[in-house]
Amino acid sequence: MRYLIIFASLVFFTACQDEKEQISADEIINKAIEKAGGENYRNATIDFKFRENEYKSVRNGGEFILERKIKDSLNTILDVVSNTGYKRFLNDSLVTVPDSMAVKYTGSINSVHYFAHLPYGLNDKAVNKKLVGDAEINGMPYYQLKVTFSQNDGGTDHHDEFLYWINKETFTIDYLAYKFHINEGGLRFREAYNPRIIEGIRFVDYKNYTQEDFNTDLCQLDELFEEGKLKLLSTIETENVKVMLNRSM
Repeated sequence: MRYLIIFASLVFFTACQDEKEQISADEIINKAIEKAGGENYRNATIDFKFRENEYKSVRNGGEFILERKIKDSLNTILDVVSNTGYKRFLNDSLVTVPDSMAVKYTGSINSVHYFAHLPYGLNDKAVNKKLVGDAEINGMPYYQLKVTFSQNDGGTDHHDEFLYWINKETFTIDYLAYKFHINEGGLRFREAYNPRIIEGIRFVDYKNYTQEDFNTDLCQLDELFEEGKLKLLSTIETENVKVMLNRSM
């Protein structure tokens, strides 16, 4: 019986080793992107509403335009981020924006589009990804992928750290967490809900949780979530999502 237990343990250990050797962080991300929309992302125009503002992304292969439109009773402000930089229009007239504010606006616009379009973007050249472990949440198995950003092309928030829980069976990002440093810093844990497929692209909303102890390791947040020790801060909802694919590309 003792030898049988040893043999079984060796088989289990070998199986775990084989699994880690058979799949890499790049392969996991590639599968996640493919499941969520794949090539559809590369030539799509996506419109949605988030917190009373209108957002639009236009992609044509490697070229992109990210927009945010802010309206009030008197004015319409259109912010545009593209391969060539940042521009702001006030009632269709181009206005000058100080560099410090242009950086702030660019970061804010990029952030909204980044989360709305996940997992697309996780193969950008500034992204560093690493498979750091396995986890189980609500009885489902997950890969844990850590994502950081290089200083070059990584934006003003390149110091931030992200952790993604990618379902081993469906390759969907069901949970994510991140540690940010602006505004005195903080931790967030997000639970995806309301998944829907629009023109072949998957979108989700999030329940947004916080953890007060900034020194908490991101890998611990799934356990704290299951134990009910995270505080629900807000919901992140993308509304009125519309997708138009350029199928001629």
